[in-house]
Amino acid sequence: MRRPRRPRLPQFLRPRLPRTRTGQRRAVQAVMAGCVLALLPATWMYAVTGDRLRTAADVPRTEVAVVFGAGLWQGEPSPYLAHRLDAAAELYRSGRIQVVLVTGDNSREDYDEPDAMRAYLTKRGVPDGRIVSDYAGFDTWDSCVRAKKIFGVDEAVLISQGFHIRRAVALCQEAGVHSYGVGVDAVHDTTWYYGGAREVIAAGKALLDAVLEPDPLFLGPQEPGVERALASAKQSTGQ
Repeated sequence: MRRPRRPRLPQFLRPRLPRTRTGQRRAVQAVMAGCVLALLPATWMYAVTGDRLRTAADVPRTEVAVVFGAGLWQGEPSPYLAHRLDAAAELYRSGRIQVVLVTGDNSREDYDEPDAMRAYLTKRGVPDGRIVSDYAGFDTWDSCVRAKKIFGVDEAVLISQGFHIRRAVALCQEAGVHSYGVGVDAVHDTTWYYGGAREVIAAGKALLDAVLEPDPLFLGPQEPGVERALASAKQSTGQ
C-alpha cells in the first residue's frame, strides 16, 4: 500500500531560507537583534528596580503606600485587588505606613475602583481619613505621574502582584517617586498566567512611557489629600 501523502503548506507559507552565506548571516543577525530588542524592556526594569523589592516585613517605614487597581467583581475588589489591599492594611496596622493612596479606574458611573478599595480598607481597620483616592489611575504610568504631580508623593511603598511590581517600581522611579515594591502572593491560576504573559507586552509600553514621558490621560490641579492625611496622622500621634 502507498503511504498517504502529508499535506503540504501553501507556497506562500513555506519559509524561504537565504541561499547565500551573506544572506544567512544577515538572517541570523536579524534574529539576534530581534531577541535583544525583545529583552531590552525587561532588562531595563530589572536594572531600575535593583534591590527595591521587599516584603511586608522588611520594607522601610514610609509615609505613603500606593495600591494599584486590579478590577472589580460585582462592585467588590477582585481577589487580586483584595490581596493588594490586605497587604496595605497589614502595613498600616504594623506602623510601616501612615496613609494609603488608592489609584484606579472611575471612568464610568457604574464602575468605581477607588471607592470600592476605600470601603474594603476601612472594613479592615484603616481609618477613612488615612485613605486618599485617585480616580484617574487608568494605567500604571498615569498612577505614578499623578502620585507625584497631583498628590505630591515623593516616596512611597507600592503594592501589587509579583508579575506587576517591577514595572510599577520602575515607572514610579522614572516619574520621580522614590519607591519600594511589595509583591503580594497570588494563586497561579488563569488570571496569573494571563498577567504574566501580558507583562511581556506591557514592559515594552513601560519603556516607551519612561522615555517619552507622556502626560496622563487626565492630570488636573494639585490635590492636598495626601498632605492633609499625613498632617492628621502626625496630630494623632503627637508628632
